[in-house]
Amino acid sequence: MKKRIFSGMRPTGRLHIGNYLGALQNWVNMQDEFDCVYCVVDIHALTSLEDNSQLNRLTREMVMDIMAGGIDPQKSILFVQSHVPEVAELNTYLSMITPLSWLLRVPTFKEKVKLQPHNVNYGLVGYPVLMAADILLYKAEAVPVGQDQLPHLELTREIVRRFNTRFSPVFPEPEGRLTDFPIVQGLDGEKMSKQTGNLIELAITAQETTKKIMGAVTDPSRKFRSDPGNPDICNVYRLHGYFNSEEVNEIAGNCRNATIGCVDCKKRLAEKMNQELEPIRERRRELEQQPELVNQVLSEGAEKAGMIARKTMDEVRRVMGLA
Repeated sequence: MKKRIFSGMRPTGRLHIGNYLGALQNWVNMQDEFDCVYCVVDIHALTSLEDNSQLNRLTREMVMDIMAGGIDPQKSILFVQSHVPEVAELNTYLSMITPLSWLLRVPTFKEKVKLQPHNVNYGLVGYPVLMAADILLYKAEAVPVGQDQLPHLELTREIVRRFNTRFSPVFPEPEGRLTDFPIVQGLDGEKMSKQTGNLIELAITAQETTKKIMGAVTDPSRKFRSDPGNPDICNVYRLHGYFNSEEVNEIAGNCRNATIGCVDCKKRLAEKMNQELEPIRERRRELEQQPELVNQVLSEGAEKAGMIARKTMDEVRRVMGLA
């Protein structure tokens, strides 16, 4: 039997090229090799969203992005986290065996506190427990993660060991399946982030994409067109490596000897990026015209996920003495 994989994304905005390169492409490539469970984790989003009036819309936007990017509901389970309420029950039970000290040492918690010092809520502290509940509810054996998510996954493994020792061996210890993709920098040279807005969303038009790229930061030491550039410190050059691999070496050489300027370099990147993203955008436009299809996918996904979840919770309640 195939190993089961679980992964989720928070619907805090439409997917951008960082999500596409760092996660979605990986999700798509794993569909044939693994039993994949993919989730839009809307409950997680509540830990940072102060205005939840757009949460339902953002959730559907993300589902359409995921489907347009290549996730096939016939191969993978695709659903919304809150549509399977058993996750909240398991989260409660796991929180009873998770020491507060474990949660406070997670690096991403400290980062979140800096980003939202006025909104350090209970859910933010307990975010890793809910993440563990997501993974364990479906008895996932592997989780595709970036380097920054490894502490969360290790905490999940610690929770598994404590639960299995205290009650009964119910959950597998999920292994991290590291994505081999580095952090994608934003157009300003910082980490690409929905919170800072330095990104390119998959669903925007080709014209909007070109405009954003033309405003991107390049080699800061290159003042004039005739100045030799250093592609190693240029984010536009890095993006060429992802979307224009056949010309990336040529561009590096031309940049170093100043036979190509930053404006031309950006234009070529925009052209190549739009070529790759156009099939995704076309599929997304089709999905926007088929709301009932999206509803059907989410309903069927929640039903399939729910069947797994209910079976897991029957076992959990029994070993904990609750049934």
